[in-house]
Amino acid sequence: MTHTDADLIAAEDVLLFVNAAVTSTGQREFRSQASSQRLSLDFLHEYVRVNYRTVYAASLALDINDHNAARVVERLLRTAGEASPEQKRTEGRLIAARLALLPPQRVYRLFRALRAAKVGNRRTRAIMRDWLAARPDLGHDAVKYRDGLKTVARHFHLPLRTTTEVPAAQGELGDFLFEPGVRPRYEHRLLDAYRRAHYEQGAIYELPFTVAEGFAAKHGLKRAAFVERIAPRMTRLERLRTQREAGADVVGAAARTDLSVMPLTRLALYALSLGTDERVRRRAELTGALRTAARRAAGPYAGTWGRVAAVLDDSYSASGSGEKRRRPLAVALGGHFLLEALAAPGAYGAWWTSGGTDPLLVRPYGPTPLGMRVIDALEYAPDRLVVVSDGWDNAPPGLAGEVLRVWRTRLDRERRTTVTHLNPVYDADGFDVRRLAASVPTAGIRDAEDLPALVEIAQFAEGRTGLAELQAYLDRRIEGFLLTYEGGRAT
Repeated sequence: MTHTDADLIAAEDVLLFVNAAVTSTGQREFRSQASSQRLSLDFLHEYVRVNYRTVYAASLALDINDHNAARVVERLLRTAGEASPEQKRTEGRLIAARLALLPPQRVYRLFRALRAAKVGNRRTRAIMRDWLAARPDLGHDAVKYRDGLKTVARHFHLPLRTTTEVPAAQGELGDFLFEPGVRPRYEHRLLDAYRRAHYEQGAIYELPFTVAEGFAAKHGLKRAAFVERIAPRMTRLERLRTQREAGADVVGAAARTDLSVMPLTRLALYALSLGTDERVRRRAELTGALRTAARRAAGPYAGTWGRVAAVLDDSYSASGSGEKRRRPLAVALGGHFLLEALAAPGAYGAWWTSGGTDPLLVRPYGPTPLGMRVIDALEYAPDRLVVVSDGWDNAPPGLAGEVLRVWRTRLDRERRTTVTHLNPVYDADGFDVRRLAASVPTAGIRDAEDLPALVEIAQFAEGRTGLAELQAYLDRRIEGFLLTYEGGRAT
């Protein structure tokens, strides 16, 4: 198909936004400040919303991060008057499906932002009403997300009902939120536990962990004893955080989490947070958990990618920033185990920029000799070469791009080896993730488990695909996304 220059530019604009929405959270990165990240991100959101609203809404069906998904929803609802009736219908379905995936605290934060922007139209209220109706128990939300639920109820005048089999408990939420002293007791178990926790220590252990922490401090409870007893009320992530704070040997067995059920990137972050000695001592446990998480993320694609080579960045810049500590290195570590699972059995090779060979002991250190590692990886004669790096090739500068250019134009014109660059760091100055070479498709990545889908979307980043093909791909993703969500609701 022949594409016009305008068509190609439109596709590039959309991919710029997708890369930014996948990688950037508006926080400081290794080479850019938070203010630069936010300014760059704000511009891209506004530019794509104004010029490509349909695609802007479609990004909710892609693997963009929660920060940007909430911003997309907010901007779509704030500018509803600019959408056609057909666009509003599609946007409403996409928004409902994405809100169901977002953490509740982020959704309540979004609702507060809409209130601050004085957005209260019928469409917005309907979306909020449906989201609240789908919550498992608003009594739990009233205790754990009290301010957020109060804001929604007061500003948008939405009905509040607890999910409970006790008829007398209906109507208690309004009193709990707005007139907490009017009732001597509550029929809803959590609401009454919150009331009693002010003077009764035993009631603390009936509350969600984050709420119980405040009461434990108020009553002067010892941390170790409190954590051990509250463990059954903790989520997996809370258990993991507590285990990391206190040390695996200090925390009791009840407070430990099963690492094999953790998401791949979060598990990689946990492994990297441990000292070298502890990683060595727990090698079998950590490696087994990482491989289990990788096989789960690979799903039906496990073992189907043939011969795979990976170039993985563990240079000093992979340490990230204070807000995103070791995030780039965690993506590389998770990507290592996922690519191992995707490759055919015994057909995987990995080259770390440091030259290290033990993935469990990687640490961010030294320069980034990507070019040398790419040469090593290509000598492996892979079917697929995947580079996970921030793209700052500096030892020597630009060698990786030149190697890949010569490889593609002189040595592999038949494209026997597919090359993909996945970049976990957004370059605020360039409004994109940094590329290695124009001939190498590049996509942003935040979570290692999204790697298979991002390798697929990276094919559109070679500059040879127009907006029509990209829109067709987005339509397929939207269809699958909505089918999963709406089919689950029907069931």
